[in-house]
This record gives sequence, structure tokens and C-alpha cells, in this order.
Amino acid sequence: MADKIFEEPRLADVYDWFDSPERPDLDPYVAMTEEFGAQAVIDLGCGTGNLACRLAGLGKDVVGIDPALASLDVARRKPHANRVRWMHGTMAMHADLQADLIAMTGNVAQVFVADDEWRSTLRACREALRPGGRLVFEVRDPAMEAWKNWNREQTYQIVDVPDIGRVESWTDLLDVRLPLVAFRHTFVFHGDGAVLTSDSTLRFRGRSEILDSLSAANFAVEAIRDAPDRPGMEFVFIALRGPDN
Repeated sequence: MADKIFEEPRLADVYDWFDSPERPDLDPYVAMTEEFGAQAVIDLGCGTGNLACRLAGLGKDVVGIDPALASLDVARRKPHANRVRWMHGTMAMHADLQADLIAMTGNVAQVFVADDEWRSTLRACREALRPGGRLVFEVRDPAMEAWKNWNREQTYQIVDVPDIGRVESWTDLLDVRLPLVAFRHTFVFHGDGAVLTSDSTLRFRGRSEILDSLSAANFAVEAIRDAPDRPGMEFVFIALRGPDN
């Protein structure tokens, strides 16, 4: 089940307003579709559909997969959304798909907190990729301890959302028991005074652990790049589909 921040309609409706409208974190993924000549792309954990719609607008054949129906509802209202195939669920639930590139942006690769869940996702991605296809995703480097900034003082925002009104939001760190980090998002809707919260947990896997898991799923790591929007804070893995045994 998806976290409430993605699954609750009121939270999904305001989600994009608390993110950078330019979304510089998506630029490298758009560029990689051109770099690798990828025409068919799966946006795994597509959320509210920013990357999927952007790629569809460039003429790519795009599938957006997400377990949160409310987020998919938001995605379907965006420009170029009619050119995307939206699918509810997980990668393992859609075994008939074929792609040149599969992308997991943001924190998607870290929501798989259980090892078996992560392994099954990697296997499903490998099966969906055509020969020469690539899986690209980012994870936060646990050594940088990004969670130390997850507090109200450093995350507080207030925005005016059209047709909804003023909304406040902040994040509170709940627990750090590495490799797991738990935190809570709080949203205050000034229009009716509603206060909604969403708890999340991310798995912080180290570089060597990810390399091992990719190898076990028959991927060859082609490169590990820096994330331009968070230099020194994240790893961007580019993994090439291994040959059939």
C-alpha cells in the first residue's frame, strides 16, 4: 500500500505544489532517454506523472506505474497525459511490458524496505527490459545522513494552491534505525482547518549493497553518477540488462 501522502486525494492534489516547479531532478532522466536511444520508457513509481508526461510530450512511448490511485488521478489531468499508459500497481503485476529504459526517480528505489520486495522489483524490471535496455534510479547516500535536515525548521512551507487555498506543510523525523529512517509529513489546510499527516519509511542501502543486489538480479552496472540537483548527496545507478542465462 502506498503512503498516505500519495494515496489520500487531498494530499495528492497538493503534492506538486510543495515541490520545485522546475523539477531539475528529472532533467538527467530525460537526457538519458536520448543518450541511450530509449523510445519505450517505464516510469516506475510515477506518482503524479511529471516525468511520464514530460517524456510523452517528447514523443516517447511511456508507461507510468504507481500503487497510489490518487496520484494517478492527478497525473491523468496533466498535459500529454493522454499519451501515457497509466497502470495501477507494481512492476511485478505487469509482466507483459517491454521497455528500453525503466526509471525510478526521487525516493522510489528506497520505498522497498524489505529485501524480498526489492529483489522481486529488480527481477521484474530485468524481465521487462529488452536486450540492451537499462534500469536507472537514484538513492540517497546514507553516509550523508540527509535525515538530519528532516525537521520542521528546515522543511516548513506555506503555499497558496488554486481552488484549495493556503496549505502549510513540514516534515518531522520520527526514528532512525539504519538502514531504516521513518518520518512524518504534516499538512494544514487553512480553508477548513483540516490537519492531515502521512508517515513514511525509507531504506538507506549503501553502494555495495545495491551493487550486490543488481548483480544478483542479472544487471551489469554501467555507471554510477552524481545527482545534479543534490551534488554529493545521491547515487544515480545506470544498470544494463544482463544476458539470458
